[in-house]
Amino acid sequence: QVQFAESGGGLVQPGGSLRLSCAASGGILRTYTMGWYRQAPGKQRELVAKITLGGFTNYANSVKGRFAISRDNTKTTVYLQMNSLKPEDTAVYYCNAPRSNDDVFFRSWGQGTQVTVSS
Repeated sequence: QVQFAESGGGLVQPGGSLRLSCAASGGILRTYTMGWYRQAPGKQRELVAKITLGGFTNYANSVKGRFAISRDNTKTTVYLQMNSLKPEDTAVYYCNAPRSNDDVFFRSWGQGTQVTVSS
């Protein structure tokens, strides 16, 4: 069973920055397009950024220009650099491999990492 491990969240003031990391078992990160998702209280989980094996990226309009997804050269970790954070970015952030904007390849999600943006 694939396991995802997200880290790097925390409490940050509006305008601040955080860098999230995602590790996965089974060589997943070397095989699939990867995405970062978030779920705010009372809302559905949404895809906010994705990166292909070739390094092409795509972002949700709500984070475009503020977030940057990347993967290291060995494709063992995927990152999400989050700048100019807003209170509405508060959510639990997860990684997975998107099959489409509304579906993922792997049903098992990690614990996620909590991001709280508040003064």
